[in-house]
Amino acid sequence: MQITFSRKFTKIFKAVLKIFKAVLTKTKTAYNKITKKLIPRTAKPSPQAIKSSPKKIDSADWPGQYLQFLSDEKDASRYTKRNYKQALNEFVEWYINTNESPVSWRDLERNDFRLFLRQLGRKELSQPAIRLRFSALNSFYKFLMRRGLVESSPVKGVTLPKPAKRLPQFLTIDQMTALLDAPLQELSAKRGTKKKVSEVPYLRDRAILETIYSCGLRIGEMCEMLAGEIEPDEHVVNVHGKGKKERQVPIGRVAVGAIHQYWERLAKPPAVDEPVFFATEKERKKISPRLVQLRLKKYLTACGLDPTLTPHKLRHSYATHMLDAGADLRSVQEMLGHANLTSTQVYTHVTTERIKRAYDEAHPRA
Repeated sequence: MQITFSRKFTKIFKAVLKIFKAVLTKTKTAYNKITKKLIPRTAKPSPQAIKSSPKKIDSADWPGQYLQFLSDEKDASRYTKRNYKQALNEFVEWYINTNESPVSWRDLERNDFRLFLRQLGRKELSQPAIRLRFSALNSFYKFLMRRGLVESSPVKGVTLPKPAKRLPQFLTIDQMTALLDAPLQELSAKRGTKKKVSEVPYLRDRAILETIYSCGLRIGEMCEMLAGEIEPDEHVVNVHGKGKKERQVPIGRVAVGAIHQYWERLAKPPAVDEPVFFATEKERKKISPRLVQLRLKKYLTACGLDPTLTPHKLRHSYATHMLDAGADLRSVQEMLGHANLTSTQVYTHVTTERIKRAYDEAHPRA
């Protein structure tokens, strides 16, 4: 009796299991049909689509994209663009000569840049020159990371030589005064000859020197200044600095007077949207940094000063003289347009060193 009951139970159990499997299969089929309608199947990308994907763009084009970014979005100076382009080209040339293969920026490793660093060391480049090249490479990879073209920067972590501590060169107040007077003194000397002399270039040069020293401007900022950006009543200038940053800088009465004296001798003063300083009287184009450098060299020689000093040394002199006279560091930072206070603090070392020398020379128990 028990055997008969167990056999019947087994048959019933198998029948129920069979029904359950059938129901489960139908349910799964129905579910698949519904999901196909709701979630369309994604097609595989075509070879053309893969090639046009940003990560598949030929990395040889990336430096060009980066340089365009510097020009269009960062508003980098032409010197920055020139230096960074040269740095990238130099690395490419070294890599091709060393590895006999084109550069794939995506596949480079930290060791590649360490080897490049060694090569620069063998060429006996200065520390600032080496750091400039790696600054360009580091900025380039940051651009690639922001664009999603690489995941990380192989330049990061490469140990560079520490920069030597160099105090900025500057002119004393007496030297600066002699330099500011040099253009008019040369004009006066030229008038003593029989040759006909135009006073406009000399008045322009005097106004340029007064403006750089009065405002602490970079040479590029001075050359780009427009007449409408000077507010003579308020004695301020609106300056367009690095990275499209604008700042207002005080300008002294002497500098404003020198500018107006230069404008008065022009056939037509500049309009508000024209440069403050023209290259020539006839061509109303902005003066170039190179021309300013050449004219400065001439006046430095006339004053018996080092002719290799650059216009940037006038900016150093401005900052040093301001701090010597008691200006606070934050104010000087804002007027110079420094992003970081550490860039301005270097001038405090100049004044401190001079105080120490004065103490050593004057104190009886120094």
